[in-house]
Amino acid sequence: MPIYEYACSKCGHEFETLVRSSTVPDCPSCHSTELEKKLSVFATSASQPEPAPAVGPCGACGHPGGPGSCALN
Repeated sequence: MPIYEYACSKCGHEFETLVRSSTVPDCPSCHSTELEKKLSVFATSASQPEPAPAVGPCGACGHPGGPGSCALN
């Protein structure tokens, strides 16, 4: 059952409702079936993923000298 957003053409009330394929939704305020289906928007995350932590010495620490040149040896 999808959730749809509607605006009532008679009273202007905006609402969301679950709609089954065999039912016609009506406005919860005035019970009119003269509804305009609105474009639903959804939230997204715009944050970047966290970088992976260093796993261990020699090759995974990211030392500029390359693998085997870190100070952990």
